[in-house]
Amino acid sequence: MRAVVLSAPGQPLEVRDASEPTAPSGGSVVDVLACGICHSDLHAAAGDYPTTLPVILGHEVAAMHPLLGPVLVYACWGCRQPGCWACESGQEMICPNATEAGLFRDGGYAERLAVPDDRYLVPLGNLDPAHAAPLACGGLTAYRAVDHTLSTLHDAASPRALVIGAGGLGQFGLQWLKMRSDAAVTVVDASAEKREVALQLGADAVAAPGEVEGTFTAVIDFVGAEATLVTARDHVHRQGVVVVVGLYGGTIPFGFGTVPHEARFMTSIWGSLDQMHDMVALAQEHRLHSPIEVIGLDDVPAAHERLHSGDVSGRFVIVPGVTA
Repeated sequence: MRAVVLSAPGQPLEVRDASEPTAPSGGSVVDVLACGICHSDLHAAAGDYPTTLPVILGHEVAAMHPLLGPVLVYACWGCRQPGCWACESGQEMICPNATEAGLFRDGGYAERLAVPDDRYLVPLGNLDPAHAAPLACGGLTAYRAVDHTLSTLHDAASPRALVIGAGGLGQFGLQWLKMRSDAAVTVVDASAEKREVALQLGADAVAAPGEVEGTFTAVIDFVGAEATLVTARDHVHRQGVVVVVGLYGGTIPFGFGTVPHEARFMTSIWGSLDQMHDMVALAQEHRLHSPIEVIGLDDVPAAHERLHSGDVSGRFVIVPGVTA
């Protein structure tokens, strides 16, 4: 089969023939219908994560199962060993011995993918595979981040939410907040184009960095740089919540008096299999707007370069059968 392979960190991706995947008993080999390109893929390609090499990247996968039909692949494959508290509590995305697709196992930048357990396959129903593929990480990560804010927003008399970053994840986060809460949502981003997209997706207000006004019940930072963390700290209510999702590695001082009193600061990563089922059901009921640019396998190296430079307003989605 044809695939896009990372052989060494920091080296160009190779589009070449790869071995056919095989699945264990209870799992399946599925045909990849679409695979989103995530910023995490850039980090993996650069060697920022411990990655098994060579590896086929890609964890935002919509695929065709011979019996289930079109499915979304849950790619957070935990160790599933007896006694693992993370796996046994349904939180495989924080299992310390997880083997995620596209990092420790071959992923979806390919024509086919081996999935170790069919329970990781969530039927797509009426969802278009190319638009649904980014839900597997971008959508799910934003869904879980919003989950962390809901009780705080629901308890507030006049809930307000601030979304920092209007890229792929921020666009999902904005839409989940509007669907799942009564919060007025403000979106902050440096790009005027992305601020306009946020308004089209239902944001109540937008702002450029440095122009945010007031305080917010909940803040979700989809960037995670020092400057955005400062924005979150400066604009969260007392007893509010800040959820950090972005991977830019920023830090701010934390201690009594350095943040608003009794405000909670936390990180959030990916999402659980149960949350994926809930998210897909919600997406089937409510039309999501997720700008995508469809590319073929041969276009992936150039797409990585464009994503690195910020030259995309939504999500690149690989459809293996597409040719340039």
